[in-house]
Parts: sequence; structure tokens; C-alpha cells
Amino acid sequence: VQLVESGGGLVQPGGSLRLSCAGSGFSLSNYHIRWHRQTPGKERELVALITSPTDNINYADSLKGRFTISRDNAKRTVYLQMNSLEPEDTAVYYCSAVFRAGSTVYWGQGTQVTVSS
Repeated sequence: VQLVESGGGLVQPGGSLRLSCAGSGFSLSNYHIRWHRQTPGKERELVALITSPTDNINYADSLKGRFTISRDNAKRTVYLQMNSLEPEDTAVYYCSAVFRAGSTVYWGQGTQVTVSS
């Protein structure tokens, strides 16, 4: 099982980025996928979740509708579209996959997002 995040980078405030979480070695469509983020000195926080098989979606309340999570099973990829980015969104973003509650959680290596002028 491998997860690889991509799409991070430097963006100005108000800009957008789309992160990708590509899975290999397993059927990503069968897993609950979460996006998390972490800044130095802080705990990792949950950003968004998409469940399997129903694709129920939840977001952190603080995102105020700026982020959208989606899944493309054919491409074995989950996306996080981030709009109206703020400096406070600067973090390393990680995706995780879990088959069901209590089973092994798989993590990607993370991708850095920096929002700065």
C-alpha cells in the first residue's frame, strides 16, 4: 500500500491549489480517505474526509466551504481542491487511507503548501 501526495507549492493569498493523493497497491475506492494538515509545533488536524463506498463527505468547520474533496476511482486518486487560500492554510498536507475503523491507517509522505505574498 502506498499513498503519494502531490500538488503543493507556494501560492499567494486568495489563490488556489489542487492536491492529489494517488494510491497504489490497493483498491483506493474501498477505503475511507482523509486529508490532514500539520504545522510545526501543532497537532495534525483533520481537513476533509470522503468515505467508502457511499462517498459521504465531511470537512473541518474552520474551512468555511473553501476546500472540496473528491475521488476519481478510475485514476485511484483523491483530490483536495483548495480555494481562497489564506496564510493560515500554510502546512504540510497529508492523506491517509483506512479500510474500516480499527484497521491499519496508511499515510502518504506529505506535500508542503505555503500561502504567502
